[in-house]
Amino acid sequence: MKPFAVWVVSAFAFVQLVTSFLDFNETELSFLESLEYGASKINYNPLMVGLTLIHTAGAKGAVCLDGTLPGYHWHRGYGSGSNSWLIQLEGGGWCNNIRTCVYRKKSRRGSSMYMEKEIPFTGILSEKAEENPDFFNWNRVKLRYCDGASFTGDSENKAAQLQFRGQRIWLAAMEDLMSKGMRHANQALLSGCSAGGLAAILHCDEFRNMFPRNTRVKCLSDAGLFLDTVDVSGGRTLRSMYSGVVGLQGVQHNLPRICTNHLDPTSCFFPQNLISHIQTPLFILNAAYDSWQIQSSIAPPSADPHGYWHDCRLNHAKCTPSQIRFLQGFRVQMLNAIKGFAMSRQNGLFINSCFAHCQSERQDTWFADDSPEIRNKPIAIAVGDWYFDRAGVKSIDCAYPCDKTCHNLVFR
Repeated sequence: MKPFAVWVVSAFAFVQLVTSFLDFNETELSFLESLEYGASKINYNPLMVGLTLIHTAGAKGAVCLDGTLPGYHWHRGYGSGSNSWLIQLEGGGWCNNIRTCVYRKKSRRGSSMYMEKEIPFTGILSEKAEENPDFFNWNRVKLRYCDGASFTGDSENKAAQLQFRGQRIWLAAMEDLMSKGMRHANQALLSGCSAGGLAAILHCDEFRNMFPRNTRVKCLSDAGLFLDTVDVSGGRTLRSMYSGVVGLQGVQHNLPRICTNHLDPTSCFFPQNLISHIQTPLFILNAAYDSWQIQSSIAPPSADPHGYWHDCRLNHAKCTPSQIRFLQGFRVQMLNAIKGFAMSRQNGLFINSCFAHCQSERQDTWFADDSPEIRNKPIAIAVGDWYFDRAGVKSIDCAYPCDKTCHNLVFR
């Protein structure tokens, strides 16, 4: 057995955590997204890739919350991967009302003015074969997230000087990349983490339809399986949040019609109501005890005014037996949500029993000597086996605490 791993969030991330919790219903700049560019034990000198602004986007009205141009980071493919494209949609929560979107537009999640000029490419974005065995020499693109509605909104609020143009950003970016060679792709993978993982689900069939039928096109959602679940107070914190996002940002017009024909728009922002209808092969990678969902949907401070869940929320080892039972119930809900989806041979699954969030972009969880496994298969190999049809992958872990390969997140 590999040694049990625990990953501790820094004091800086904890400050973000506290800020997020004090104002959860109003701001969704998730503390967990601060892990996105965290240093990896494996890759001390990651490839740094510069930001490209999409200069044709402005004329299309495809702009960030503050009206600035959107952008992406692109590392060119070579050799056998020169005509293969991986599009990674950045995550980073949502904004659900004017106040939080105004706050957001003063950050990298709402303005390219605040985006890093270059970012590290690790995990599924790494250029090293020993770190990313199947996609290392592909064209790898990270599309930056600056709209606050998982690349689906199309509206504006002139009084607050807010542009909700996620759908236009998505289309402008795809058009720009097509002009730079993606139209010649012989294979493509749309992926994303967290809010970007949700976006990968929402845009999956749209992405497929941009290519000829003989192009291999598939989608990967990492930590994007956000459940419409009851929180510890009996309320529905995340449904309330999503209702605000969908209503404020004009999302309903860009949701899959096969869902909105029979469900309300907010329900159609939840992946559990979408995944069985997606025609394109889709891989769902998710921790059964998703750290973000525990922190912000299941047991947020707003649903726990007396702080009974405070310690458990920060460290699963401090959960009481009754709290663990509640979390086991959440895992069962997740497994029930994917039952129909799992029946399709073309789809893939990797649901590990870890307290984690976003495992494809971090080198330590994607592919390393001690990365998480299910039945001796790490995430990178599972995704590659599924993408290239080397093997069917429907990997569902036994319940906590059986998995000793997890890189569990602990906050303090």
